[in-house]
Amino acid sequence: MKYFTIAELCKSETADQLGIDNRCKKEHVVNMTALVDNVLDPLREAYGKPITVNSGFRCPALNKAVKGSATSDHMTGRAADITGGSPKENKKLFYMIQSLGLPFKQLIDEKNFSWIHVSYDDGNIKKQVLKL
Repeated sequence: MKYFTIAELCKSETADQLGIDNRCKKEHVVNMTALVDNVLDPLREAYGKPITVNSGFRCPALNKAVKGSATSDHMTGRAADITGGSPKENKKLFYMIQSLGLPFKQLIDEKNFSWIHVSYDDGNIKKQVLKL
């Protein structure tokens, strides 16, 4: 983990505002570390500029509060919503993940590149690309 931290992946302003305990467990740390090592750090290295994690790990209460999917990879620490700071930069990140051949379960263009959702599960590298 060169560019990202577990604390960064667990931080949530929404959880703080709502008084939700969003602390992760050891199994979540293992999954977040795999996400960073296999996708986020290589992406950041190639991109050459900071990437912000808007949402990483979400406990079930936080996931419900943000109206996340009931089966969200965020709840297992396998997903992150990221941004390069603008839709233009997010579009670059979206296509860079694919052109670099990074392993991912899902890659989602959220709301016309408002942010990018990327998930990693070493047992399920299906490379599903979606636009929501």
